[in-house]
Amino acid sequence: MRRSDYPREFNPIKRTTQIIYGERQHLKAVLDSIQKFVLKTDQLDREKNTLQELIELRTRELNAINRDWDHKLEMARSPQATSQDLGLLAEAAPADDYLLLRTIAEHPNASARTLDKLAGHPYDAVQENVARHPNTSVQTLEDLAADPGRPLWFLVACNASAPLELREKLKRRMNAATAAGPN
Repeated sequence: MRRSDYPREFNPIKRTTQIIYGERQHLKAVLDSIQKFVLKTDQLDREKNTLQELIELRTRELNAINRDWDHKLEMARSPQATSQDLGLLAEAAPADDYLLLRTIAEHPNASARTLDKLAGHPYDAVQENVARHPNTSVQTLEDLAADPGRPLWFLVACNASAPLELREKLKRRMNAATAAGPN
């Protein structure tokens, strides 16, 4: 086990959809695993019931953050989702719905307007998806790249949709950082 896997080192500020969804997925995997046992016992039945209760609890937690959460995530993951659909989902999503907003920010149909709004989200993965996205506006890419202390400028430098002048400027910054070596 890696040192970072120990529970005492994981100290989230709050339980977001990212965390709750992950827990639920793990519980579903365990339930699926024990359902494959050929031998039925009372102990297995109790474990299955407990897991199903925990899965239902996580689903209620997700719906408490954002009503009808599974349906909204399914919509955001759909290749048929339009930029308008994604914009409406992003507008209605609470800031705590990290997973849904991260998913919207990586969707190929996300509009520049939606991405511009998501660029200010506090979750790094949302901002990183915006910095990589080909539909992100030039102004937002410039804003994300303006902070040399954050890795977002590197992602903007690798974004083929960023203006050539901006990419060249950021590549010079990258070369200068590489030449300077580790601090």
